[in-house]
Amino acid sequence: MNFTLCSSSSELKYPCVEGLRRSNVNILVPRPSVRVGYSPKKDSIQVSDHDTGKRIIANHLMPGKLEGPYMGEKQLQKPSQKLEFVRTLLIDNYDSYTYNIYQELSVVNGLPPVVVRNDEWTWKDVCHYLYEENAFDNIVISPGPGSPTCPADIGICLRLLLECWDIPILGVCLGHQALGYVHGAQVVHAPEPVHGRLSEIQHNGCRLFHDIPSGRDSGFKVVRYHSLVIDAKSLPKELIPIAWTSSGDALSFFETQKSNIMSDAYESQIGHKSSSESISEIKNGNCWPFVQFDESRRVLMGIMHSSRPHYGLQFHPESVATYHGRQIFKNFRKITEDYWLRLRPYAACMQVPCASQLLREVPRSLHLVSNAADQLYRDPPQTSQLVHDADKRSYFEVSNMVHLSHPSTGVKFLKLKWKKFDHLASQVGGARNIFCELFGRHKAEDTFWLDSSSIEKKRARFSFMGGKGGSLWKQLTYRLSDQSDMSFKGGGYLSIEDSYGSLRSIFLEEGFLDYLNKELLSFRYEEKDYEGLPFDFHGGYIGYIGYNLKVECGVVSNRHKSRSPDACFFFADNLLVVDHQNDDVYILSLHEECTTMTPWLEDTEEKLFSLKASATRLEEQTFQAATLSPYKAGFRADKSREQYMEDVEKCLEYIKDGESYELCLTTQIRRSIGEIDPLGLYLHLRQKNPAPYAAWLNFSKEDLCICSSSPERFLRLDRNGTLEAKPIKGTIARGATAKEDKQHKLQLQYSEKDQAENLMIVDLLRNDLGRVCEPGSVHVPHLMDVESYATVHTMVSTIRGKKRSNLSAVDCVKAAFPGGSMTGAPKLRSMELLDSLESCSRGIYSGSIGFFSYNKTFDLNIVIRTVVVHEGEASIGAGGAIVALSNPEDEYEEMVLKTNAPAKAVMEFL
Repeated sequence: MNFTLCSSSSELKYPCVEGLRRSNVNILVPRPSVRVGYSPKKDSIQVSDHDTGKRIIANHLMPGKLEGPYMGEKQLQKPSQKLEFVRTLLIDNYDSYTYNIYQELSVVNGLPPVVVRNDEWTWKDVCHYLYEENAFDNIVISPGPGSPTCPADIGICLRLLLECWDIPILGVCLGHQALGYVHGAQVVHAPEPVHGRLSEIQHNGCRLFHDIPSGRDSGFKVVRYHSLVIDAKSLPKELIPIAWTSSGDALSFFETQKSNIMSDAYESQIGHKSSSESISEIKNGNCWPFVQFDESRRVLMGIMHSSRPHYGLQFHPESVATYHGRQIFKNFRKITEDYWLRLRPYAACMQVPCASQLLREVPRSLHLVSNAADQLYRDPPQTSQLVHDADKRSYFEVSNMVHLSHPSTGVKFLKLKWKKFDHLASQVGGARNIFCELFGRHKAEDTFWLDSSSIEKKRARFSFMGGKGGSLWKQLTYRLSDQSDMSFKGGGYLSIEDSYGSLRSIFLEEGFLDYLNKELLSFRYEEKDYEGLPFDFHGGYIGYIGYNLKVECGVVSNRHKSRSPDACFFFADNLLVVDHQNDDVYILSLHEECTTMTPWLEDTEEKLFSLKASATRLEEQTFQAATLSPYKAGFRADKSREQYMEDVEKCLEYIKDGESYELCLTTQIRRSIGEIDPLGLYLHLRQKNPAPYAAWLNFSKEDLCICSSSPERFLRLDRNGTLEAKPIKGTIARGATAKEDKQHKLQLQYSEKDQAENLMIVDLLRNDLGRVCEPGSVHVPHLMDVESYATVHTMVSTIRGKKRSNLSAVDCVKAAFPGGSMTGAPKLRSMELLDSLESCSRGIYSGSIGFFSYNKTFDLNIVIRTVVVHEGEASIGAGGAIVALSNPEDEYEEMVLKTNAPAKAVMEFL
C-alpha cells in the first residue's frame, strides 16, 4: 500500500477498495433504513423505510457495496465535514483508568462510548456489532495490567488489531504495546518503570498530534504509567514511530509546573487558549518534520500503522496531569470522521443527527451490563439492548443495581421533626461534654459519634451523635458466607435487632450492599421536612463497611476471612448534631407517618438546658506520654520488619513486570487489653490526634468498639448530587521545631515518590467517579495540597463530579469501594496481588465509616489511624503505597509512623 509523509489532508493514502475485509465470518448486509446527507440543515434526513421503526443504525461501507473507485479528485476537494457524533467501542483491559477515557470520549464524541471487557465478547460478537450492526465508528483499547504477550491480560484485543484493519483504532499503554506486538515488535522491560511521573514528548507532527507542540520546553508533558515498552529496534516496516520522550529523564508533577494548569479537561474549565500559535513548524499542508530517533536516550511513546488507521500511545492522554490530552482525543475523532467520509462519502453518512434517537436491538443471548467496579459481565437474561443514548440513559445499567423507581422492600413514609438551639454548644461544654452526658452512660453501649474533632481550616463542620432511639431504631450485623475455600460463593448472613430487642437472621443472596440499597430506596419523604438544615444527615443508617465487602464490588474472592463482622450499622431515628462553625446544636427525630412521635425531642431539649444550667464540663484526663515504640510496649506485629520488607520487594517485582502501577501494602499490630473503658480510650485518642473524619462506634452485643481518628474522606454525596473524594497519599512526621516542621512539609510537597503516589490515586478516583457521574463533570479542584495534623503532614487531593440521576447512593459506593488510596492501581489486579501477600484479613481497617441518610445522601471516611477493640484485643492497621521509586526500609518506617498516634494513645490510656 502507498504511504506518504507529506499530505495536506491525511497521512494515510488508501488504494481503490472493492469492499471491506472478508473473514471466515458470514457478514450480513442489512438494508439501509435511513439516508442522511451532510447538509447544515438537520431536516435533510430522509427516511426511506418506515417499517424499520426503532432499528436506526449507522451504515458503514459493507462488502460489495462500492460503486466505482475509492475516492475521486472531486471528492478530495470537498470541504471537511463533521459527524454529529462518533460512536466508540472502548475495550477495558481491567484497568482503573478506563473510565477517565470514557469521560473524555463522552465529551469529545458527543456520545458516551460502549465499554466492554477484553474477554466479554466472542469474535462472533465483535463481528456482529462491527459489521452486521455497524454499531461503532472507531475502537479505543484501554491501558491495563500485565503484558500483551499474555492472552489473559490482553483478551480479544490482538485479534481486533490484526483483523479489523478497516476501522480506526487507538491503543493506550497496554493497547499501544498490543499494536506493536501483534505486528511483530518486541515488548521488553523499560529502562526504568515510570508510574505517575511525567515526560516531555517530541512527535513527528502526524494528525494524531495536530495543534499540539513538540519537544523540550514546548509544554507537551504527559503522564506515564508503564514498566514495559515496545523495543524501537524491533519495529516492523509497517509500524512508524510517531512520538518519543524528548529526554531520558522522567519528572515529578511539580517539576513540570509553572502554573496550576493541568490537563485539557481541567484547562477547559478555566479558559485555556489553543496552542496552535506556538506550533510554527507544523502547519496544514506542510510535510511532517523528520526527527532522528535517539534510541540510547529516548523511549518510544507512539506508533502508527503505515496502511491502517491504527495508532498507539504509550503515555496516558486521559490523566489529569497530561497536557493536551483532550486534543489527542479530538484529533482521533477527526481522523475517524475523515476516514469514513473519504472511504465512502454517502454510506458513512447513515447516522441520525441526535444521539438519543439511535437505538438498535441486539441478540437476546447477549446482555451488556456493568457491575460498577471495573468489570462487565455476561448476563443470562432473556432480553437486552445495546444502547447509544447520551441524553436519556447510560450505556451501562448495572445488573446488580436496584433501579430508583422500583424498591424491593415495603415503602416507608418518614416524617422528620427537628429543633435548633443557637450558640448553645459552647455553653454546655462542647461536643465532648454533650456526648458523655447524654449518651455516655452505661459504657456508651450502642452509641455512635461521627466526630469532627479537627475543625481548623474548615475541614469539617458537623458532628453527629446518638444512641439507641425510637421505634425505627435497629442494628444490622452482616457476615459474609463461609470463605474457607478462598472463593466467594455469594451472599452472607444478616442479623437484625429491633428497638424492642427482637432478633432475626436472614441470608442475603445478593449481599449486604444490595439490601442496603433497597432499604434506602424504600423511604418516602417530603423535602420540606428538612428545609433549613445546613447538613445532609437527617437520620438513617450509620456504621461501617469492612474491607472484605470488596467482593460485592467486583472482586472475585477474599483470601482471608474477617474475625469481626463485615458490616455493622444502626438505623438512627434520633440524633443530635453540633455545628462547630456557628456553635449551634440541632436535635432531630424520625418517625413513620402512620405512627406517633416519641417524646425524645422534648426529653433531649430538657437535658441540654439542664447541662447549661449546671455549666458542667468534664475535665480532660491527662496521661503520661508514651516513650516506647508500639513494638516494645506489648503490641505484636502480624509481620516482622524483615517479612514486611520482603513483601515490599515482591511488590516492586510486580510493578517491574507491569502487573501493577502501585500496591498499597498493609499489615496490623495487636495487643491484648482485657477489660478497659473503650469510650475513655476514644476520648484520649481524639484529644491526642484530632481528625476531621474521626468516629466512635460501639456495637455492644458484638463486643466491638471502633475508635477512629481518620483524616481521610472516602466519598460523599450531598443533596445537590455532587460526589466528592479526598484521597490521601503521602505522609511525613511533624518536625520537633517550627523550622524543622516547615522543612518536613516542603520535603513532602516536593517528594517525587509521594507526588507519583498521589497522582496515581487521583486518576484512579477520577475513574471511579467517572463510572457514575455525568460526562464531563469529573474534575480536580485541589491537587496535592499538604494538610497538617497533630502528628503528621499529609498530601491530599480533591476530586468531584455530578452523579447521574438514574443511579443511587449505594451504586456510587459500589463503583468506588474500597477506596483507591487503600488498594493501588489498577484496582482489581492490585487487590488480588495484595490478598496473596497479606497474611490476614484487613477487617474493618481500610473499609469505611459513616452514614447513609434516608434522603439519599452519604458521607464515608477511610478507616485509617484507627483502634479496633474487639473481644479484648486492640488492633491497628497501617501500611503504605509501594511504587517503582519505593525503598523497602523507608516503606517500613512509614508504616510504623502511621501506627504511632493510635498505638501511643492505647499505651498511655492503659
